[in-house]
Amino acid sequence: MRRPSRSGLSLVFALCANIPLAGQNLESIGKEKPISLTGGISLNQIFYSASGIESRRDPYSYFTSGNVNLSVYGWAVPFSFNISNQNNSFSQPFNQYSLHPTYKSVTTHLGYTSMSFSPYTVNGHIFLGAGVDILPEGNWKFSALYGRFLKAVQADSLNDSSQPSFERMGYGIKSTYGNGRNSIDLILFHAYDDANSLYNIPDSLDITPQENLVISLGIKKTLFKNFLLKTELSTSAITKDTRSEKADNAHLIARSGILFESRLSSSFYNAFKTSFDYHHNSCIIGLAYEKIDPQYRTLGAYYFNNDLENITLNGSAGILQGRLNIAGSAGTQRDNLDKSKISTMRRLVGSLNLHYMHSQRLNFSASYSSFQTYTNIRSQFVDINQLTPYDQLDTLNFTQISKNASGTAMYTLPGQENRKQNINIHVTFQDASEEQGKVEQNSGTRFYNIHTAYSITLPPKNLSISITFNGALNQGFFIETKVFGPNASITRSFMNRKLRTSLSSSFNKTY
Repeated sequence: MRRPSRSGLSLVFALCANIPLAGQNLESIGKEKPISLTGGISLNQIFYSASGIESRRDPYSYFTSGNVNLSVYGWAVPFSFNISNQNNSFSQPFNQYSLHPTYKSVTTHLGYTSMSFSPYTVNGHIFLGAGVDILPEGNWKFSALYGRFLKAVQADSLNDSSQPSFERMGYGIKSTYGNGRNSIDLILFHAYDDANSLYNIPDSLDITPQENLVISLGIKKTLFKNFLLKTELSTSAITKDTRSEKADNAHLIARSGILFESRLSSSFYNAFKTSFDYHHNSCIIGLAYEKIDPQYRTLGAYYFNNDLENITLNGSAGILQGRLNIAGSAGTQRDNLDKSKISTMRRLVGSLNLHYMHSQRLNFSASYSSFQTYTNIRSQFVDINQLTPYDQLDTLNFTQISKNASGTAMYTLPGQENRKQNINIHVTFQDASEEQGKVEQNSGTRFYNIHTAYSITLPPKNLSISITFNGALNQGFFIETKVFGPNASITRSFMNRKLRTSLSSSFNKTY
């Protein structure tokens, strides 16, 4: 069945100028301009029309955006704005601002900033305070932070979207000794809520003051020149309510009694990751293992994956004098490590990547990946009523299979320095299917896409021209959609490449 066709024509003009800004280096004071003003502006206009179907957007749209950066001895004060016929906005970052002055081997972080020690301890959480990185010559490295991770937000009965929170303070240190081949890391992070920072909290919100202490030990060791061992073990102690009564616990952190005091609401979790790689010339083969306890978390990160076990085998090699590079991995993942959930997920993953450089002008690349998720839902009704452990064995077994493949060919046409021409072809295939009790279901989709492009660049004239063609086929159980169409664009730069203009047009038909 042929669907109504549509055609769309878009015209885009772009005007922009962008200049990057550097950080604050105290050694450069007096050597650079005390005050400088930089920025850029961009203007985009789009004209759209459709036939055969109802228009899905306005016939004319414009978007204007810009930024202005005021720099005082390397201290940047940015502003930005966006104006369009859809909405207007203006932003300035004074409500969350940071400074990062550097002097020789010492870098400090002041204001609203973030630091990352490791994935299991401190990892990108914004705090208001101060941090420092000390990287002197030699084997020692040191990092530390202290500040407010959450500010107190009182409960508001008139605003349901307002989420109350206690004021949360935290500090952490990371010490590293070693070189590039062998090293040892010791990390400590402690965060705690001020129980007196909130008042009149409804019990229905289930918001309590918490405390968290995380200790992590990481080791990197080179063995026999070609083997590399990496290991990290982290322990997180969480108290869900610091107002609960004290309690004895046999855990090593609880028995220390220095930084963390065990209570009735305290729990202790572990995260472990290790990898063992073999390096020989351009070949690498390795085995990795990761296990994270259910409910493991740290208050030094916004989001954390837990209750999982990963086993991965990976490798890469360069052959044919480095012209062919191969990389692949295969592994398995499972959850429900403590058997507390009614469902258990097992996932098989695998990927293969190839890159072949036939010559300086012609190269190919290809990739393939497969993800298979197996879920066994354990019904409480079945558990109660089964006569033997083998009853209803496959009733609720569910498998999802996803496959992805892509290939790219790029060819640079012979030419002179003042003319560069390229041709590339990119093909993509995606397949998603489902099985239940080893029977394929009437669901899933297949997606095919082909993209071809020709581009020519004339550096002396600051001019580039591109012509592309796109085709896509989406096959589902009840529907099949085809989209085909060309696209052309011209880009020209002026004023020493500070002003750039672009004109593009596209035409697509959908069946």
